[in-house]
Amino acid sequence: MDGQLTDMMASIGARAREAAAELAFASSERKAAALVSAAAAVWDRRQEILDANCLDLDFGAEKGLSPAMMDRLKLDEHRVRGIVDGLRSIAEQRDPVGRVLAEWDRPTGLHIQRVATPLGVIGVIYESRPNVTADAGALCLKAGNAVILRGGSESFHSSTAIHDCMVQGLREAGLPEAAIQLIPTRDREMVSEMLRATEWIDVIVPRGGKGLVGLVQREARVPVFAHLEGICHVYADKDADLEKARRVVLNAKTRRTGICGSAECLLIDWRFYTQHGGVLIEDLLKAGVEVRTEGELLKIPGTVKAAPDDFGREFLDMIIAAKLVDGVDEAIAHIRKYGSQHTEAILTENDAAAERFFQRLDSAILLRNASTQFADGGEFGMGAEIGIATGKLHARGPVGAEQLTSFKYLVTGDGTIRA
Repeated sequence: MDGQLTDMMASIGARAREAAAELAFASSERKAAALVSAAAAVWDRRQEILDANCLDLDFGAEKGLSPAMMDRLKLDEHRVRGIVDGLRSIAEQRDPVGRVLAEWDRPTGLHIQRVATPLGVIGVIYESRPNVTADAGALCLKAGNAVILRGGSESFHSSTAIHDCMVQGLREAGLPEAAIQLIPTRDREMVSEMLRATEWIDVIVPRGGKGLVGLVQREARVPVFAHLEGICHVYADKDADLEKARRVVLNAKTRRTGICGSAECLLIDWRFYTQHGGVLIEDLLKAGVEVRTEGELLKIPGTVKAAPDDFGREFLDMIIAAKLVDGVDEAIAHIRKYGSQHTEAILTENDAAAERFFQRLDSAILLRNASTQFADGGEFGMGAEIGIATGKLHARGPVGAEQLTSFKYLVTGDGTIRA
């Protein structure tokens, strides 16, 4: 069986390489046309997609997926509309390929340009969320890359139905259908095949939980856009506005608990707590959130004692850790120790505190008086995202089409020789 999977990977990879070579010089108009056609196909075939999603939801229920994971998996007409809007938004964006990033002249007579160019073939490994099939396919295409998609076993039917629509768009625009390929098997060994496919894949983007990302980072021979778990913090400073804080904290935790931008730890300044009491905790409890805490906050009825590993844990559920801290510096120290450099928010009306928080933390996304749930490429105006990169090389934060390019140097002379 391993030999069959290796042969499958080689076949998929070879077709992707051939498609990438053509996409590198495909016109902006044809790429946009493919995405607009794909969006129309998704909407026209939405019932087919929803029927496929029902099969996946049944499969997920049999596997015992948590409510948060089932929410990630679930599609409805509103979410299908979101896929359509995302495809159209990406289609309308400026083509990132061919951008002149810098140019200059040298005393030797050379004119040098640094120009954006596609990465080549991108492998995307993801779990649960079938919309990633469209988001990743569209962003890679926009940036002139071929993409090999390996969705989670639980979203197999939904991803296949969406992928069919993406291929339809490519076909109608006259672009190679192999530009967006979906691994046609649930066999987990195909993940390992992708991680070893240095001949065919230029970069791997993992999008999923700690287990998947850890596996990819341990075993990949292909370069990886790091995407660690989203241990996102919200810090209510002593100078936070109470009503803003209540609104943001509740949204950051409860809007959708299964996404990487969901808040997992609430830090409350002692002076805020002294002035306003446990209102932020009480709001969460009323919303059905389990609040795991320690010390003074345990006096709030309904809270439970935190285990040592609850700080620095991605719950992806209606659970949050909470702690009192003494000022912005203690909040920063806590986040440095327990965070994953994904997204952190400070709630404050104090400019100096916000500036200190922004300067001294090195997470990919830092927010002031706004929910961590905004950690999303669509909300950043990218149309969609392929993931949130928490590493420091090449791409960081939401990875959109622009981040899926590299560059090359174009050097022009006039019979110029080196002395």
